[in-house]
Formats: sequence, structure tokens, C-alpha cells
Amino acid sequence: MKKGIKKIMATLLAVTMLGVLGGCTKTGTSEAGGSATGGIQKIKDAGVLKVGCKIDVPSFGLQNTATGEYEGVEIDLAYEIAGKIFDCTAAEAKEKKLVAFQGVTAKTRGGLLDSGEIDLVIATFTVTEERKESWNFSTPYYTDAVGLMVLKDSGIQSINDLDGKIIGVSQGSITKDGFEAYIKETGINVTPVFEEFDGYPALSTALSTKNIDVFAVDRAILAGYSDDSTMILEDRFAEQDYGVASALSNKELAETVDGVVKDLVDSGKMAEMLKAWGVE
Repeated sequence: MKKGIKKIMATLLAVTMLGVLGGCTKTGTSEAGGSATGGIQKIKDAGVLKVGCKIDVPSFGLQNTATGEYEGVEIDLAYEIAGKIFDCTAAEAKEKKLVAFQGVTAKTRGGLLDSGEIDLVIATFTVTEERKESWNFSTPYYTDAVGLMVLKDSGIQSINDLDGKIIGVSQGSITKDGFEAYIKETGINVTPVFEEFDGYPALSTALSTKNIDVFAVDRAILAGYSDDSTMILEDRFAEQDYGVASALSNKELAETVDGVVKDLVDSGKMAEMLKAWGVE
């Protein structure tokens, strides 16, 4: 009789412990019926969602130099996705450090996804038909257009003044293609020179030191680098959507991510998140 009671108590204890561990956890314990080989389970087993983010784009993805922490709307989005994967709130995902961030640039983000070093890219990654052939993209969470920032004392007032001027763009971006398509479509007769830079801080410095005449990138990014000495021209072109990217083979993860983004967009929460970071 005593042996029977001990056996029942042991079983109840085991069930209780499973219930305790079944919430927001880094252990990667799978639920009944879950796939042990799926993309989501692999992340659970690892205990963290590995996300490539920008570290130099105010309001979107920025690493705080004082604290080392990552901040911005895309960082918040990563925690929302982690919360879904680990069955907890975004706040709990942040508190439990369920996201491992890695800084990426337009040049490096695709390769890091392909190699499996990161699970997702949430880094002002523009969705294009060509890129869809290489990676999965979620429903867009933000739409922007390319802009042009110049020094106020440059004498440049519009895109029509850019003939022979040096336009700085980020390596791996589609800014140059967008510019050339726009002037061809509109019949604007200018032939600027393009120069590539590895990152936005380098572009900002090049503009302030007058090594380039124009800093060209998405307008929301330009806003983070604008100051009293610069102005963003009214010209805007190459409207583009930002999406969360994942490896093409990881359909399960892509579907989960898309569900999270759709819910945030449809509920209006994504708009609130953008507004909280001053993104228009």
C-alpha cells in the first residue's frame, strides 16, 4: 500500500514539475504533439531566438553605447516574436533574455541568415521580389521611401541639382537602383556619382566632412541622423516595405513570424509601437 502511495506521489510530482516548466522557459521542452525536428523546436532547444538587427539606426535598432543594450521598434518586435515562440509575453521574453541580438549591416545580414548563425533578420530589410527568391519575408510592418539628406549650406534644393554630385549609399542596399529607376521614370536629367559606405555612421561623417554631397537611404533612417546642419529634401522615391526575414527552408518559423506580425498590424499595436519610438 505504501509503495502504491509513493508511486502516485512521484507521478504527481513529475506532472507538477512539468507544468511549472511549461511556461516561458529557456529549456526547450516540447509539448505533446510538437515536432522535435521543426524550426521552432530547434529554437526552443537552443533557449534563445537569434536575431540580426541594426545597431546604428535610431528608433529602429540601436545599441546603447552606455549600457550595451539594444533598443528600437525592431528590437521590441523581436521580443514579441520570442514571446510567441516561448509562450510568454514580450516583457517576459525581454526579462528572461530570450533573444540574442547580433548587429548586422545591409551587406552582412543575408549571409548570416544563410549560414544559420541567426534565425531572423529584423533590420530595416526591404522586401523585393528578387529577395523573396532567397529568403522568406513576413507581412510588412513598416513602409518607407528613400530620401536624400544634404547640408543646408550645400545649395542643393532638390534632386534636379544632383548632376555631378556625389551620393553616398550603404553597401548592399538597393538605394542606387531605386534612384536610377526614379530618374528614368520621371525624365530627370542628372548623372550623379555613387559611393558606397559600410554603415550609416560612416555616411553621416562623410556628409558632415563634405566628402559626399548627399546621404541617401530610407527617410526614417535619415531622420535619426539629421541635425541643425542638415536637411532632408522633399524628393522621395522607391517606396518600400520592411519585413522580417528568415531562411527560405524554415517554413515553420516563417509562418509563426508572419502570424505575429499580422496580429500586431491588424490590432493596431504595430502602429502604437512605431509611434512610441517616434517613427511616422
